[in-house]
Parts: sequence; C-alpha cells; structure tokens
Amino acid sequence: MRFLCDSVFLYSDQTTKNKMENSTEVLYFVLAAYGNIGELKYLYFSIMLLWYLSICVNNAVVIMPMYILLCNLLANEIFATTLVYPLMMSQMFSDTHELTLPWCFLQMFCLTTSASIEFCSLAAMAYDRYVAICFPLHYNVIMNTRRVGTITVVVWMYSFVNSMFSFSLVVGLKFCGNVIDKVFCDRHLIIKLACSVSVLNKLSDLLYAFVTIVIPFSLILVSYMKILVVCLNTSEESRQKAVTTCTPQIVSVSGLFIGLIFHFSDSRFDAALVSDKVSSFLTVSQVSLKR
Repeated sequence: MRFLCDSVFLYSDQTTKNKMENSTEVLYFVLAAYGNIGELKYLYFSIMLLWYLSICVNNAVVIMPMYILLCNLLANEIFATTLVYPLMMSQMFSDTHELTLPWCFLQMFCLTTSASIEFCSLAAMAYDRYVAICFPLHYNVIMNTRRVGTITVVVWMYSFVNSMFSFSLVVGLKFCGNVIDKVFCDRHLIIKLACSVSVLNKLSDLLYAFVTIVIPFSLILVSYMKILVVCLNTSEESRQKAVTTCTPQIVSVSGLFIGLIFHFSDSRFDAALVSDKVSSFLTVSQVSLKR
C-alpha cells in the first residue's frame, strides 16, 4: 500500500514537472467565447450598449445623499458594469480577442471585489429593513448617518481584503495555457490554466464563496426570517407594507443568485448543455440579470 501511494505521488510530481518544462511564458489570455458569436456580434454589441447605458442612467438618476446604502449599491453596480461592458464591446470587433495578463488580473480583482460588495450591501440593506420594520420608533437612533457610513466603509474594506487575498493566490501562478472560454476573465478558469495548483488554490474557490456569498446570505436570511416572524403577529396593513418594502430587495437577491448559479455551473462543468451562441448570450446577460 505504501509503495502504491509513493508511486502515485511520484507520477503526479513527474506530470506536473513535465507540464512546466513544456510550458512557455504566457503574456496574454485569449477570451475564446467571442469566437463563437459569428455575425451575431452586431446584435450583441447593440444589446450590450443599451444595457450598459440603461444601467448607468437609471442608477445615476436614483442616487440621492439621503439613501446612503442604496447609493453604495448603485455606485457598485455602475462600477461593475463599466468593468465588463466596454471591454466586451471592444472585443466584439477584435480579430484576436487577446487580453494582457495585467489587464485580465485587474478585471478579475475588480469583479471579485464588486461581487463581494454586492452581497454585503444587500445584507446591510436587509438589516436596515429589519430595523425599520421591527423597531420603527428607534430606527433613526439605530440607523443614524454615522452608523450607516461606518457600515458602508466596512463593506468596502471587507470586500477589498477578501479579494486581495484571493487575488494573491492567482497572480503568482505559472500558466501552461492561455485560452479562457469566457467573455471576461473568470478566476476559476484562470486557475485551471495553471501548470500546477496548490491545495490552498484548489480550496480558495470554496473559501471565497463562503466569505463572499454564504456569510452575507446568512445575514440576509436571518433578517428576513425575523421580519417574517414580526409580520405574522401584526395587522394586515402592516404585513402589506412590509411586503411592499422588502419585495424589491428579495427580487434583487433572487436575480443575483440566478446569475451566480449559471456562472458557477458554466465555469465548472465541461458538458455543453446549450449551444455556444446561446451560452455566450447568457454569459453576457448574467451581468445585467444581477443588476
């Protein structure tokens, strides 16, 4: 048994060594998903341009100083879409679809940061609704401007540190391939191109998902569960008001999770459940779905 285990480890080390010996220095990544859209690039370009402009205009109009948490969420949405859509539109008419490593890493870092800010902001807004519905008379005391400002700073710092840790595990990797079958730089697919991956890198996806998704979603779930308990013991009018107040946030969270489910399944499973053109369109639209 010991001999068998030693043989397995020796074979694994030799395979990794051979991959690294046969590799060349990767200077850029190729976003291969753009090669599958063909003549539909004009249609996709028009759709993305309309989506991008509508997202920026709608969010900019709604931003008001009195709604700090909402302002934080909408500013992050403009930030995320600006990272993705201009690059997508420029790549539509490119012949090579190449993206240098620094730009790809920068986009990956900013997108992971934005995703974390999105979830944490929704968690903060869920807590805000919990205080407004369950403690209406003390709302102005609990959710004063100073506390809301502190929450906003914590959300951004928490997301930045989380993404920086995740980014540090990827930037030092040596790559044996450069083709990313996506329309943007996906962290999981970049790691798959590495010649050798440490155990920490293999577990980093789960760690990132736990810190970015599970923890904020748990806070969202707890907040709405407490709101539900309070609503069950109040009048019909109060229940309707609570539903009206919470429905937009529930829709936002649901849309975000639908986009994430498609993103994770599309990145991690090789089986093509849909055609390349449909997959490319869904990948493009998931950013808008989350918004």
